[in-house]
Amino acid sequence: MKSRHSTARVALLAGLALVAGIPATLTAAEIRLQSDTLVRGMARDTGTGKNQTVAPGYEYLQIDAGQLNEKGVSFHSYGWGRFDFADDQFFEDRSEGELLYGYLQYADPATGLDLRVGRQNIVAGVGNDAIDGLQLSSDLGPWFVVSAYGGQPVGYDASAGRTGDSIYGGRLGVHQGQYGEVGASYKMLDNNDITVEKTLGLDLALFLPADISFYGFSSRNLESKGWAEHSYELRIPVAAVNFRPYFGQYDYAHYFGTGVNTVNPFRALAISGEKLRVVGLDTTVKVSDAVDLGVKLKGNDYDQMNASRYASGFAAWHAADLTTVGVEIGYMKGDLDRQKYLLTRVFGYLDGVAGPGFISGDLVWARYDQPIYGRDNSLFVSLGTGRTFLEKALELKLSGDYSRDPYFNSDVRGLLAVTYRYDHKL
Repeated sequence: MKSRHSTARVALLAGLALVAGIPATLTAAEIRLQSDTLVRGMARDTGTGKNQTVAPGYEYLQIDAGQLNEKGVSFHSYGWGRFDFADDQFFEDRSEGELLYGYLQYADPATGLDLRVGRQNIVAGVGNDAIDGLQLSSDLGPWFVVSAYGGQPVGYDASAGRTGDSIYGGRLGVHQGQYGEVGASYKMLDNNDITVEKTLGLDLALFLPADISFYGFSSRNLESKGWAEHSYELRIPVAAVNFRPYFGQYDYAHYFGTGVNTVNPFRALAISGEKLRVVGLDTTVKVSDAVDLGVKLKGNDYDQMNASRYASGFAAWHAADLTTVGVEIGYMKGDLDRQKYLLTRVFGYLDGVAGPGFISGDLVWARYDQPIYGRDNSLFVSLGTGRTFLEKALELKLSGDYSRDPYFNSDVRGLLAVTYRYDHKL
């Protein structure tokens, strides 16, 4: 585990050393730093007669330096560290940390060229992974865009070491600005010289007449030779009404399966033979600039598990800045007792309170048709407040959550977050 989860402090100091090594002509543009310090507190009644208290502190540090908004070289890093002040063995290790990404980038906005070397997150069709390696993307004329990547997967470096671990893939897209884009992608992933994933993906985004848009994604598991996922949605505006019908189909054998006998935390799902189909419709009516009304319909159908249906209506009021207040009432109906309940949610976000501050709140209450473990309802309440200082360079946020349900007598959580932002042009 230590090969992957080296402390964030060491990783980020190494990143700063890389920045220092870039020629001055490249680093003389801009440096941005953001520090997020979070202190959490949790007290859980587990039903054993003894509450469990957890008090972890987190530090997230992001550094960006170099030519950030124009053609040139830049460095980007982001990592975290954690220390559990309670030390009640809630975590496997009391202190922990990780470099989430740290890479050098050369970008040319005029040509769409983007070259990245180091630890980075890949998002390219079926590729959605963290790797230690290289990624290259670029426009190929006015019609095509291509991306390719390769290296070692971060997620497997703690399993039997890193020898024999590799990942590579890419995406080719054909696009025309006013009509949309169609793409094909591929990913190959090996762990200890064993293929754990070989996937083909197809995606599209079409912009049709009358402001109608259509989005879709399909992936095929080339190891198990079956379609893993199909998900599609339409967005149809008609005057002040917006319709969003959507459909998804997931075959667990191909979605979670690897086709080989290797370590797989989802193996039980892969061999279950389950298939899930999701059909839904979201409808929103813009009554005025300040008021939205809507209806949500959703159905989940399984081959083996119990099906469920959900329907709800909501209303939301919007004011200046980000201020929003709303309510949603819905009903879930399924074959199991835990799938039969009335759901009520009230939420709000008040922006600009006492100057550069906010207050937020969220209440969710569910009433079950039949008691579960002797309780026929559940409750979740969240309250938060925050304010910025020093011309928005410093932000303080405080929130608290309380919940109880048939599975926990009580669950209390608190969070203090301090964010500091520094931006300087050299």
